[in-house]
Amino acid sequence: MKRVKLIVAYDGTNYCGWQIQPNGITVQEVLNQSLSELLGEEIKTIGASRTDAGVHALGNVAVFDTTARMPADKISYALNTRLPEDIRIQSSEEVPAEFHPRFTSTVKTYEYRILNRTFGDPTRRLNAYHWYGRLDVEAMKKAASFLVGEHDFKSFATASPEVQNTVRTVYSLEVWKEDEMIHLKITGNGFLYNMVRIIAGTLIETGKGSYPPEHVQEILKAKDREAAGPTARALGLTLVGIHYPEWDEMLHLPGLAAEKSLDTHG
Repeated sequence: MKRVKLIVAYDGTNYCGWQIQPNGITVQEVLNQSLSELLGEEIKTIGASRTDAGVHALGNVAVFDTTARMPADKISYALNTRLPEDIRIQSSEEVPAEFHPRFTSTVKTYEYRILNRTFGDPTRRLNAYHWYGRLDVEAMKKAASFLVGEHDFKSFATASPEVQNTVRTVYSLEVWKEDEMIHLKITGNGFLYNMVRIIAGTLIETGKGSYPPEHVQEILKAKDREAAGPTARALGLTLVGIHYPEWDEMLHLPGLAAEKSLDTHG
């Protein structure tokens, strides 16, 4: 028996999120089925991040156990021939049996994209949220600066968060504009359910002028979901990468490779 780690990229448009559920097809379901057919045994993957319906990924992490003799590094090549075009394995490698993608300290990076132009662009409709009005990027940058560091992000989680501890650390939150696209890139030690999308919605409201950047400090202090902005649409969100500080040197994890490829800001 060996444990294999996959770096999984996907366009989430046609899926009801990552995790298997009865309401529709998911990325995990497709992955499990394709792996089971490839390796000739029932495979059940464990994913690092349970992305929502419509959310994309460049570097989600999954592991599975198998008795198959196929070398772990060859599984990615064989598996990609069986997967639909909107799911692609970026790498596969054997890891220690005790490595778990969720119950290990992580650093995650997400990017939210906002297409800021008068009319929508059909070629970018699936991976960017379109806003037709003016957005003040400098105000959004200033508002974002108040969210960096360790804070209680209860205001930026769903009204009834699944966890009791809502304190998280945001290592960086960058906002920049390239041509007509505004990028919000956030890295942290973990995120509450819908936290990134609520942060994006709040920064968009700041950009619209609904409130000054400094108001974000009041939102944090309120610890009340009603104080923050709306939850931004899922289609603008991409999980860029996940890495594991405790395991990086041992496993040579490539989780940040996808992040670097998407980072066109500096």
